[in-house]
Amino acid sequence: MPRDNKTALIQKIAKQAQLTFTGLQASSSGETKAFTDMLNELISFVTSVRAADLKVARRKSKSSSGAGGLQSPPVSYMHICETEAFSMGVFLLKRGASIPLHDHPGMNGMLKVLYGKVNVRCFDKLENSLPVPPHFDPPLAPWQTAFVWRSERRLVVEYSENSGPCLLTPVRDNLHQIDAVDGPAAFLDILAPPYSPDDGRDCHYYKVLQRVAEEGTDAASNREEEKGKENEAWLLEVPQPEDFWCGGEPYPGPAVDI
Repeated sequence: MPRDNKTALIQKIAKQAQLTFTGLQASSSGETKAFTDMLNELISFVTSVRAADLKVARRKSKSSSGAGGLQSPPVSYMHICETEAFSMGVFLLKRGASIPLHDHPGMNGMLKVLYGKVNVRCFDKLENSLPVPPHFDPPLAPWQTAFVWRSERRLVVEYSENSGPCLLTPVRDNLHQIDAVDGPAAFLDILAPPYSPDDGRDCHYYKVLQRVAEEGTDAASNREEEKGKENEAWLLEVPQPEDFWCGGEPYPGPAVDI
């Protein structure tokens, strides 16, 4: 795509995101052809962005201990901009770091790797029309059954700076875990609309539950049952994992005006 040297690419991305997701909010019938056209234009811009466009330097692998021996965060965030329609920033993951399985309730999103590689492991929530199975390892406390969700296990996909963006919607790939692969990684992140606990858009974390055979069930028949449900998983909503926290860093790239 030809670059307009007078306008920074990240400015074009921000303006297109504002147009795209303001249009989606204004549509009473959901996604329209106009929204799809605007989204495709946004995808085109985001596909071409590189770390150099944002002046984000590739990090070297190093110890997670900072000055004075204090442990530095495994993940950092550079805030770029936020409006009522969307938020945008850059996540930086250290070698071996993960953003745990979490959701984006009622939100659309776009992730574009700037350097390094990440694995994105996705799940879709399903209607809880089935009773929660009684046998998990470790066992659930009775009160936890209210926080268990049946889900569909999606593919684990690897993304690099040469990949197109990873897309999520309110119903598809909305729950995901992001793992740095073979070293540090960074990605541009767009969420629409932004997180807002007051509007019911808070971040929740999940753990994949491990099923165990029910007592008195024949092992062979249990394997057949599990084979038929190999894409099904049960997720438990949990507090933010203690080994995950996100620090902040200043964004070094071109200023964005919306």
